[in-house]
Amino acid sequence: MTACQNEANLNLPGPIGARVRLPLWLLPVARSSHAPEEDTRKVAAGWQPFVETGLDKMDENEKRIRALGLWSGLSCVLPLHGGVSNASFKVIDQSGQYVVRIGDDLPFHQVSRAREAIASSAAFQIGLSPELVLSEKGLIVLRFIEGRTFGEADVRAHLGRCLELVHKCHRDMKRHITGQGAIFWVFQILRDYAATLKRLGHARISEVPQWMKHVDELEEAQVPLPIVFGHHDLLPTNFVDDGQRLWLIDWEYAAFGTAMFDLANLASNNSFDAALDREMLDGYFGAAMTPEIARSFAAMKAASALREAMWGMVSELHLSAPGVDYVGYAATYLARFETLMRDFKEKYPS
Repeated sequence: MTACQNEANLNLPGPIGARVRLPLWLLPVARSSHAPEEDTRKVAAGWQPFVETGLDKMDENEKRIRALGLWSGLSCVLPLHGGVSNASFKVIDQSGQYVVRIGDDLPFHQVSRAREAIASSAAFQIGLSPELVLSEKGLIVLRFIEGRTFGEADVRAHLGRCLELVHKCHRDMKRHITGQGAIFWVFQILRDYAATLKRLGHARISEVPQWMKHVDELEEAQVPLPIVFGHHDLLPTNFVDDGQRLWLIDWEYAAFGTAMFDLANLASNNSFDAALDREMLDGYFGAAMTPEIARSFAAMKAASALREAMWGMVSELHLSAPGVDYVGYAATYLARFETLMRDFKEKYPS
């Protein structure tokens, strides 16, 4: 068996249905063990055309990759299965191994591939991510790294290492971001998602007004913080351990904002309990930690879970990736949101 044939048997592993937005300049060997329950409910009405994620365009994409003037003795172009919003390929030539990711902008998720490339380049410059080798419209090429993607338990067990990368992102990324700046404010994104669900007649449309009341309440709980450049997608699979160091990857949602969302996102996506929340906040804010910051964080943690839930609902309307259960993903995070919202209101009654 040739090296290329052997590599061709590799897929992106993990439970069907978990949101990955996979890092795709590497081939993970593990990911979160969380798999949302299956839910066969369909969209009620008014859907728009799906964004196909690569399987129907494989030949076209492979031709585009082979035509890039980048390769030296190209030997393999292998599809990587498992991504939910783009088509990805492992490429091997005489100079090394790469991952090519092909995908359009996702305006319904406020994703710009050009901004993603800028952030990916900045992350490489400060030592957070593998090298961005090439970027052109709808296509990026990154160095391939062998590594183990974290699960939720790994993030909890290695909080200090993960938090160090997040802090470095907030401290150093801003110096390397070029072009027009973008902002990530989760409350605006949630309102935009709500408008999409209403416009397209999602099956849970009757619940949207109550969610938006909660969004107003959670936003009002925020405190002023310095502007930083954040990652905003701290799923466990975006931390990769290569055996020597930890990497932070996948910059689709990176933009300017405050530190609070990244911290809350890290906590809500990785099932932190109150003790771990406090350890993280003390580690990040130190002597600047206050009761007001703790309240703001609790509110943002609920908002982060709602963002994940509504991400799944909007994706259900717009994306089509084989085997991905967007409905189940949304239901799982909606349950997390409801628990966090209840806890917030009990601890900080208005």
